[in-house]
Amino acid sequence: MITDFEKLLPEGILFSIKQINDMGLIKSDLLKKLIYSHKIEVTKLNSKNFISRSALINYLEANTIPIDSK
Repeated sequence: MITDFEKLLPEGILFSIKQINDMGLIKSDLLKKLIYSHKIEVTKLNSKNFISRSALINYLEANTIPIDSK
């Protein structure tokens, strides 16, 4: 069973790096590295980076390893 991030993440369209850090999902330092290495889709508004809810869900799902259910 894979975690349903659609249900776990709060509603919203774009999240700031601080918001994602405050949710306890990805620390801001790691998130900045992911952005600069183009491993997560980012929306740039003025000088600020934002991550869309769908990009965040896609990243989390792609990097989630399900447990073995034996």
